[in-house]
Amino acid sequence: MGKDINILAIETSCDETSSAVVKNGRVVLSNIISSQINTHKKFGGVVPEVASRKHLENISGVIDSAMNQAKVEYKGLDAIAVTYGPGLVGALLIGLTTAKGLAYGLNIPLIGINHIEGHIFANFIQYKELEPPFVCLVASGGHSHIINVLDYGRYKIMGRTRDDAAGEAFDKVARTLGLGYPGGPLIDNVSKKGKADAIDFPRAYLEEGSYDFSFSGLKSSVLNYINSMKMKGTEINTADVAASFQESVVDVLSDKLIWAAIKEKSPYAVLAGGVAANSRLRELLAEKCGENNIKVLYPDPILCTDNAAMIGSAAYYKFIKGETSSLNLNAIPNLSLGL
Repeated sequence: MGKDINILAIETSCDETSSAVVKNGRVVLSNIISSQINTHKKFGGVVPEVASRKHLENISGVIDSAMNQAKVEYKGLDAIAVTYGPGLVGALLIGLTTAKGLAYGLNIPLIGINHIEGHIFANFIQYKELEPPFVCLVASGGHSHIINVLDYGRYKIMGRTRDDAAGEAFDKVARTLGLGYPGGPLIDNVSKKGKADAIDFPRAYLEEGSYDFSFSGLKSSVLNYINSMKMKGTEINTADVAASFQESVVDVLSDKLIWAAIKEKSPYAVLAGGVAANSRLRELLAEKCGENNIKVLYPDPILCTDNAAMIGSAAYYKFIKGETSSLNLNAIPNLSLGL
Protein backbone atom coordinates (compact mmCIF):
# COMPACT_ATOMS: atom_id res chain seq x y z
CA MET A 1 0.00 0.00 0.00
CA GLY A 2 1.09 3.53 -0.71
CA LYS A 3 1.58 6.30 1.79
CA ASP A 4 -1.52 7.83 3.40
CA ILE A 5 -2.26 11.35 2.17
CA ASN A 6 -3.26 13.78 4.92
CA ILE A 7 -4.75 17.12 3.88
CA LEU A 8 -5.53 20.04 6.17
CA ALA A 9 -8.60 21.85 4.80
CA ILE A 10 -10.01 25.30 5.53
CA GLU A 11 -13.53 26.58 4.73
CA THR A 12 -14.59 30.21 5.32
CA SER A 13 -16.91 31.00 2.43
CA CYS A 14 -19.76 32.40 4.51
CA ASP A 15 -20.45 32.29 8.25
CA GLU A 16 -18.87 29.00 9.37
CA THR A 17 -15.18 28.88 10.24
CA SER A 18 -14.15 25.28 9.65
CA SER A 19 -10.98 23.23 9.49
CA ALA A 20 -10.56 19.50 8.98
CA VAL A 21 -7.91 16.86 8.45
CA VAL A 22 -8.91 14.30 5.84
CA LYS A 23 -6.97 11.10 5.07
CA ASN A 24 -7.03 9.62 1.57
CA GLY A 25 -10.04 11.66 0.54
CA ARG A 26 -12.70 9.78 2.48
CA VAL A 27 -11.55 9.33 6.06
CA VAL A 28 -12.27 12.33 8.28
CA LEU A 29 -9.78 12.54 11.14
CA SER A 30 -11.29 15.83 12.38
CA ASN A 31 -13.90 18.32 11.24
CA ILE A 32 -14.18 21.40 13.46
CA ILE A 33 -16.93 23.93 12.71
CA SER A 34 -17.33 27.23 14.52
CA SER A 35 -20.74 28.62 13.62
CA GLN A 36 -21.67 32.30 13.65
CA ILE A 37 -25.44 31.72 13.66
CA ASN A 38 -26.00 33.36 17.04
CA THR A 39 -23.96 36.38 15.96
CA HIS A 40 -25.96 36.97 12.77
CA LYS A 41 -29.35 35.93 14.14
CA LYS A 42 -30.08 39.41 15.49
CA PHE A 43 -29.50 40.88 12.02
CA GLY A 44 -31.83 38.39 10.32
CA GLY A 45 -29.04 37.21 8.00
CA VAL A 46 -25.30 37.16 7.43
CA VAL A 47 -23.53 40.53 7.63
CA PRO A 48 -20.38 40.16 5.46
CA GLU A 49 -18.13 42.52 7.48
CA VAL A 50 -19.10 40.83 10.75
CA ALA A 51 -18.52 37.39 9.23
CA SER A 52 -15.00 38.35 8.11
CA ARG A 53 -14.13 39.70 11.55
CA LYS A 54 -15.38 36.53 13.24
CA HIS A 55 -13.38 34.33 10.86
CA LEU A 56 -10.26 36.31 11.76
CA GLU A 57 -10.93 35.80 15.46
CA ASN A 58 -11.69 32.09 15.19
CA ILE A 59 -9.53 30.61 12.46
CA SER A 60 -6.31 29.93 14.40
CA GLY A 61 -8.15 28.17 17.22
CA VAL A 62 -10.26 26.13 14.81
CA ILE A 63 -7.15 24.93 12.93
CA ASP A 64 -5.39 24.05 16.19
CA SER A 65 -8.44 22.07 17.31
CA ALA A 66 -8.58 20.21 14.00
CA MET A 67 -4.91 19.26 14.18
CA ASN A 68 -5.16 18.19 17.83
CA GLN A 69 -8.26 16.09 17.26
CA ALA A 70 -6.71 14.43 14.21
CA LYS A 71 -3.53 13.63 16.13
CA VAL A 72 -1.50 14.58 13.08
CA GLU A 73 1.62 16.75 13.26
CA TYR A 74 2.12 19.57 10.76
CA LYS A 75 5.10 17.69 9.30
CA GLY A 76 2.68 14.84 8.56
CA LEU A 77 0.56 16.97 6.23
CA ASP A 78 0.81 16.55 2.46
CA ALA A 79 -1.18 19.60 1.32
CA ILE A 80 -3.32 22.53 2.44
CA ALA A 81 -6.78 22.84 0.87
CA VAL A 82 -8.95 25.94 0.96
CA THR A 83 -12.20 27.26 -0.48
CA TYR A 84 -11.51 30.14 -2.86
CA GLY A 85 -15.04 30.70 -4.15
CA PRO A 86 -17.90 31.20 -4.51
CA GLY A 87 -18.74 33.07 -1.33
CA LEU A 88 -18.31 36.36 0.53
CA VAL A 89 -15.05 37.89 -0.68
CA GLY A 90 -13.89 39.10 2.75
CA ALA A 91 -14.67 35.77 4.37
CA LEU A 92 -12.93 33.83 1.59
CA LEU A 93 -9.80 35.97 1.91
CA ILE A 94 -9.38 35.11 5.61
CA GLY A 95 -9.25 31.39 4.84
CA LEU A 96 -7.20 31.85 1.70
CA THR A 97 -4.55 34.03 3.34
CA THR A 98 -4.23 31.58 6.23
CA ALA A 99 -3.95 28.60 3.90
CA LYS A 100 -1.27 30.31 1.80
CA GLY A 101 0.77 31.06 4.90
CA LEU A 102 0.60 27.45 6.04
CA ALA A 103 1.44 26.05 2.61
CA TYR A 104 4.41 28.41 2.24
CA GLY A 105 5.68 27.83 5.78
CA LEU A 106 5.39 24.04 5.54
CA ASN A 107 6.62 23.96 1.91
CA ILE A 108 3.70 21.79 0.79
CA PRO A 109 1.17 22.31 -2.03
CA LEU A 110 -1.81 24.64 -1.83
CA ILE A 111 -5.04 23.34 -3.41
CA GLY A 112 -7.91 25.73 -4.11
CA ILE A 113 -11.39 24.20 -4.08
CA ASN A 114 -14.70 25.38 -5.47
CA HIS A 115 -17.24 25.51 -2.61
CA ILE A 116 -20.00 23.93 -4.73
CA GLU A 117 -17.65 21.10 -5.71
CA GLY A 118 -16.93 20.59 -2.03
CA HIS A 119 -20.60 19.99 -1.26
CA ILE A 120 -20.71 17.19 -3.83
CA PHE A 121 -17.75 15.49 -2.16
CA ALA A 122 -19.53 15.30 1.18
CA ASN A 123 -21.23 12.26 -0.33
CA PHE A 124 -17.90 10.55 -1.00
CA ILE A 125 -17.19 10.85 2.71
CA GLN A 126 -20.62 9.50 3.62
CA TYR A 127 -20.64 6.67 1.07
CA LYS A 128 -17.20 5.11 0.77
CA GLU A 129 -18.33 2.95 -2.17
CA LEU A 130 -19.76 5.84 -4.23
CA GLU A 131 -18.07 6.52 -7.57
CA PRO A 132 -18.95 8.79 -10.50
CA PRO A 133 -20.90 9.18 -12.70
CA PHE A 134 -24.10 10.29 -10.95
CA VAL A 135 -26.49 13.25 -10.84
CA CYS A 136 -26.39 15.57 -7.83
CA LEU A 137 -28.58 18.41 -6.55
CA VAL A 138 -26.57 21.03 -4.64
CA ALA A 139 -29.06 23.24 -2.81
CA SER A 140 -28.01 25.83 -0.24
CA GLY A 141 -28.49 29.44 0.78
CA GLY A 142 -26.71 30.75 -2.27
CA HIS A 143 -26.89 27.93 -4.81
CA SER A 144 -29.36 25.59 -6.48
CA HIS A 145 -27.58 23.42 -9.06
CA ILE A 146 -28.29 20.11 -10.74
CA ILE A 147 -24.93 18.68 -11.72
CA ASN A 148 -24.01 15.64 -13.74
CA VAL A 149 -20.85 14.42 -11.98
CA LEU A 150 -19.01 12.80 -14.88
CA ASP A 151 -15.83 12.02 -12.96
CA TYR A 152 -13.75 13.44 -10.12
CA GLY A 153 -13.33 17.08 -11.07
CA ARG A 154 -15.45 16.84 -14.25
CA TYR A 155 -18.94 18.32 -14.14
CA LYS A 156 -21.76 19.26 -16.46
CA ILE A 157 -24.21 21.81 -15.08
CA MET A 158 -27.70 20.69 -16.10
CA GLY A 159 -29.64 23.33 -14.19
CA ARG A 160 -29.15 26.28 -11.88
CA THR A 161 -31.15 28.97 -10.13
CA ARG A 162 -32.32 31.93 -12.19
CA ASP A 163 -33.05 34.12 -9.17
CA ASP A 164 -33.45 33.14 -5.50
CA ALA A 165 -31.70 29.92 -4.48
CA ALA A 166 -33.79 27.45 -2.48
CA GLY A 167 -32.07 28.24 0.83
CA GLU A 168 -32.39 31.97 0.19
CA ALA A 169 -36.14 31.55 -0.33
CA PHE A 170 -36.39 29.63 2.95
CA ASP A 171 -34.59 32.45 4.78
CA LYS A 172 -36.77 35.20 3.30
CA VAL A 173 -40.06 33.43 3.97
CA ALA A 174 -38.98 32.51 7.52
CA ARG A 175 -38.12 36.16 8.17
CA THR A 176 -41.54 37.27 6.88
CA LEU A 177 -43.27 34.72 9.11
CA GLY A 178 -41.27 35.99 12.10
CA LEU A 179 -39.54 32.65 12.63
CA GLY A 180 -36.00 34.06 12.64
CA TYR A 181 -32.72 32.94 11.10
CA PRO A 182 -31.56 30.57 9.64
CA GLY A 183 -34.85 29.91 7.88
CA GLY A 184 -34.32 26.37 6.57
CA PRO A 185 -34.34 24.39 9.82
CA LEU A 186 -36.94 26.69 11.39
CA ILE A 187 -39.42 26.21 8.54
CA ASP A 188 -38.66 22.47 8.45
CA ASN A 189 -39.50 22.24 12.15
CA VAL A 190 -42.69 24.34 12.19
CA SER A 191 -43.95 22.65 9.00
CA LYS A 192 -44.36 19.39 10.91
CA LYS A 193 -47.31 21.03 12.71
CA GLY A 194 -48.94 22.31 9.51
CA LYS A 195 -50.73 20.97 6.44
CA ALA A 196 -48.70 20.88 3.23
CA ASP A 197 -51.86 21.18 1.09
CA ALA A 198 -53.46 24.00 3.10
CA ILE A 199 -52.47 26.70 0.58
CA ASP A 200 -51.96 26.17 -3.14
CA PHE A 201 -48.69 28.00 -3.73
CA PRO A 202 -47.24 27.89 -7.28
CA ARG A 203 -44.61 25.48 -8.54
CA ALA A 204 -42.30 27.01 -11.13
CA TYR A 205 -41.22 24.21 -13.45
CA LEU A 206 -40.32 26.75 -16.18
CA GLU A 207 -40.20 25.72 -19.85
CA GLU A 208 -40.42 22.08 -20.84
CA GLY A 209 -37.12 20.21 -20.48
CA SER A 210 -35.54 22.85 -18.23
CA TYR A 211 -33.66 21.80 -15.11
CA ASP A 212 -33.29 25.41 -13.91
CA PHE A 213 -34.96 26.76 -10.78
CA SER A 214 -36.88 29.93 -9.98
CA PHE A 215 -38.22 30.59 -6.50
CA SER A 216 -38.75 34.35 -6.60
CA GLY A 217 -42.34 33.96 -7.81
CA LEU A 218 -43.11 31.52 -5.01
CA LYS A 219 -41.58 33.89 -2.47
CA SER A 220 -43.72 36.73 -3.81
CA SER A 221 -46.82 34.52 -3.68
CA VAL A 222 -46.20 33.77 0.00
CA LEU A 223 -45.68 37.46 0.79
CA ASN A 224 -48.86 38.39 -1.11
CA TYR A 225 -50.83 35.74 0.77
CA ILE A 226 -49.60 37.01 4.14
CA ASN A 227 -50.34 40.64 3.24
CA SER A 228 -53.80 39.71 1.97
CA MET A 229 -54.62 37.87 5.20
CA LYS A 230 -53.44 40.82 7.26
CA MET A 231 -55.57 43.27 5.24
CA LYS A 232 -58.63 41.09 5.81
CA GLY A 233 -57.84 40.84 9.51
CA THR A 234 -57.73 37.06 9.20
CA GLU A 235 -55.48 35.04 11.51
CA ILE A 236 -52.51 33.49 9.75
CA ASN A 237 -51.74 29.86 10.45
CA THR A 238 -47.93 30.04 10.38
CA ALA A 239 -47.48 26.26 10.35
CA ASP A 240 -49.78 25.86 7.34
CA VAL A 241 -48.04 28.66 5.42
CA ALA A 242 -44.61 27.18 6.20
CA ALA A 243 -45.66 23.64 5.28
CA SER A 244 -47.34 24.70 2.03
CA PHE A 245 -44.37 26.83 1.02
CA GLN A 246 -41.91 24.07 1.85
CA GLU A 247 -43.93 21.52 -0.13
CA SER A 248 -43.81 23.75 -3.20
CA VAL A 249 -40.02 24.06 -2.97
CA VAL A 250 -39.25 20.39 -2.34
CA ASP A 251 -41.72 19.27 -5.01
CA VAL A 252 -39.79 21.15 -7.68
CA LEU A 253 -36.35 20.22 -6.33
CA SER A 254 -37.16 16.51 -6.13
CA ASP A 255 -38.94 16.32 -9.50
CA LYS A 256 -36.15 18.04 -11.40
CA LEU A 257 -33.45 15.94 -9.74
CA ILE A 258 -35.29 12.74 -10.66
CA TRP A 259 -35.92 13.91 -14.23
CA ALA A 260 -32.20 14.66 -14.56
CA ALA A 261 -31.25 11.27 -13.11
CA ILE A 262 -33.57 9.51 -15.57
CA LYS A 263 -32.21 11.53 -18.51
CA GLU A 264 -28.60 10.71 -17.63
CA LYS A 265 -29.43 7.10 -16.63
CA SER A 266 -27.94 7.74 -13.18
CA PRO A 267 -28.59 4.97 -10.62
CA TYR A 268 -28.43 7.62 -7.89
CA ALA A 269 -30.20 10.86 -7.07
CA VAL A 270 -27.68 12.57 -4.80
CA LEU A 271 -28.31 15.51 -2.46
CA ALA A 272 -25.79 18.02 -1.12
CA GLY A 273 -25.76 21.44 0.54
CA GLY A 274 -27.64 22.93 3.46
CA VAL A 275 -31.10 22.32 2.01
CA ALA A 276 -30.19 18.61 1.69
CA ALA A 277 -30.76 18.43 5.47
CA ASN A 278 -34.46 19.25 4.99
CA SER A 279 -36.46 16.30 6.32
CA ARG A 280 -39.39 16.74 3.92
CA LEU A 281 -37.09 16.90 0.88
CA ARG A 282 -35.45 13.65 1.95
CA GLU A 283 -38.81 12.01 2.59
CA LEU A 284 -40.41 13.12 -0.68
CA LEU A 285 -37.34 12.28 -2.74
CA ALA A 286 -37.23 8.79 -1.23
CA GLU A 287 -40.89 8.27 -2.21
CA LYS A 288 -40.40 9.49 -5.79
CA CYS A 289 -37.09 7.68 -6.27
CA GLY A 290 -38.69 4.45 -5.09
CA GLU A 291 -41.29 4.82 -7.85
CA ASN A 292 -38.50 5.24 -10.44
CA ASN A 293 -36.07 2.60 -9.16
CA ILE A 294 -33.45 5.24 -8.30
CA LYS A 295 -31.47 5.19 -5.07
CA VAL A 296 -31.38 8.46 -3.13
CA LEU A 297 -28.17 9.42 -1.30
CA TYR A 298 -27.52 12.30 1.11
CA PRO A 299 -24.88 13.08 3.74
CA ASP A 300 -25.34 13.41 7.49
CA PRO A 301 -26.62 16.89 8.46
CA ILE A 302 -23.17 17.94 9.73
CA LEU A 303 -21.81 17.31 6.21
CA CYS A 304 -24.67 19.23 4.58
CA THR A 305 -23.64 22.47 6.25
CA ASP A 306 -20.52 24.37 5.21
CA ASN A 307 -17.60 22.31 6.51
CA ALA A 308 -13.93 21.75 5.76
CA ALA A 309 -14.07 17.95 5.53
CA MET A 310 -15.80 18.15 2.15
CA ILE A 311 -13.10 20.58 0.97
CA GLY A 312 -10.38 18.17 2.07
CA SER A 313 -12.07 15.31 0.24
CA ALA A 314 -12.26 17.27 -3.03
CA ALA A 315 -8.63 18.34 -2.64
CA TYR A 316 -7.38 14.75 -2.35
CA TYR A 317 -8.55 13.90 -5.86
CA LYS A 318 -6.83 16.97 -7.24
CA PHE A 319 -3.66 16.16 -5.27
CA ILE A 320 -3.31 12.62 -6.68
CA LYS A 321 -3.64 14.07 -10.20
CA GLY A 322 -1.01 16.72 -9.47
CA GLU A 323 -3.50 19.59 -9.72
CA THR A 324 -2.24 22.18 -7.25
CA SER A 325 -2.66 25.94 -6.99
CA SER A 326 -0.27 28.87 -7.11
CA LEU A 327 0.36 30.97 -4.01
CA ASN A 328 -1.04 33.79 -6.15
CA LEU A 329 -4.49 32.17 -5.97
CA ASN A 330 -7.13 34.81 -5.28
CA ALA A 331 -10.67 34.71 -3.93
CA ILE A 332 -13.37 34.56 -6.61
CA PRO A 333 -16.74 35.37 -5.01
CA ASN A 334 -18.73 34.41 -8.14
CA LEU A 335 -16.69 31.32 -9.07
CA SER A 336 -18.62 28.95 -11.34
CA LEU A 337 -18.45 25.19 -11.73
CA GLY A 338 -18.59 23.06 -14.86
CA LEU A 339 -16.77 21.85 -17.94
